[in-house]
Amino acid sequence: MHLRIFLPTEIFFDRQVIKITAEGDNGCFCILPRHQDFVTSLVPGIVSVTDTTGTAIHMGVDHGVLVKCMDKVNMAVGNAVIGPSLGVLERTVDEEFSVLDDKERTARSAVARLEAGFIRQFLNMEQ
Repeated sequence: MHLRIFLPTEIFFDRQVIKITAEGDNGCFCILPRHQDFVTSLVPGIVSVTDTTGTAIHMGVDHGVLVKCMDKVNMAVGNAVIGPSLGVLERTVDEEFSVLDDKERTARSAVARLEAGFIRQFLNMEQ
C-alpha cells in the first residue's frame, strides 16, 4: 500500500507500507493491503505503520481524515510528528504541541485585542 499523510502545508509522509494501525471515532483499526476500501475520521493519537522492510514507524497525529482506495491510503491531519520509539514520540508530541499551544494563545490574544479595538471604534462612531 502507498501511504501519504498530508499536513495543511506539506506532504508529511510518503512511503510504501504493509500495515497501518490508527484510531478513529469508532476505535482502533488496522489496515492491511487487501482490506476493504473505506473512509473514516481520525482522532488525536498514534498512527503506527510497518514499512516494506518490516520497520515499525510511530507518529503522533491530530484530528484528520483517512481514505483507503485500493492500494492507496491518504490521510489529511492538522499536525503530525514522527518518533523512532513510543517513548521518544511522547516527548516529541509534548514539546511540539506545547509550542503550538503557545503560538495559538498568542494569536488568540492578538485577535482579542483587534476585536476590542474594533468594538471601541464602532462605539465611538455611534456617539
